[in-house]
Amino acid sequence: MKKIATWTVLALATTIAGCTGSAHSNMSLDSVHQPIVRNSIHQFDVATSGGELPPSEQGRLQGWLDALGVRYGDRVSIEDPSPYGATMARASVRALIERRGLLLSDAVPVTTGDVPAGALRVVVTRASASVPGCPDWSSKSSINFNNATSSNYGCAINSNLAAMVADPNDLIKGSTEQGTDPSTATRAIKTYREKAPTGAGALKQNSTSEGGSQ
Repeated sequence: MKKIATWTVLALATTIAGCTGSAHSNMSLDSVHQPIVRNSIHQFDVATSGGELPPSEQGRLQGWLDALGVRYGDRVSIEDPSPYGATMARASVRALIERRGLLLSDAVPVTTGDVPAGALRVVVTRASASVPGCPDWSSKSSINFNNATSSNYGCAINSNLAAMVADPNDLIKGSTEQGTDPSTATRAIKTYREKAPTGAGALKQNSTSEGGSQ
């Protein structure tokens, strides 16, 4: 397994601007502490046989996915060097990915080395987001003559957002997937509304004739 670390900076200009000057240099209501999104790329080659993915290779791929802990938010793609495409092998890989509740991505990132002949390369792109430099109380004890924004402004909100977002790449560009099912989105509300109230049934009848005698 090979891993390539790449990183993308969100709002780099404001981050650099906030690192220069005094602690009270931010005269706007924009936070200088913005999320930084980093992407790590993992690749795994599986051998095909007759255009299909043998059970042994499916087992190897399954073990790699388990070890990597592939989950929602990861982007999985296939790099296929075959001029005609290994349709059956790709279908087997797709089935393994769909069992984890994921869909294959059409965007294949740049990987290292060439894909061996008669093989497929499965690529997992995992993103993480963080807000470096937070908390920032550098302006706490200084006099704010400029009535500037606090140096810690935005740390809590942006750090929580970076920690909670399922796919950190959505912080750079929102999701464009059109596969949202309205019935799935409203299932929880439908279940809540249709569930019978806890006191809807008749009162339980208890006998009072079995009391002890004196």
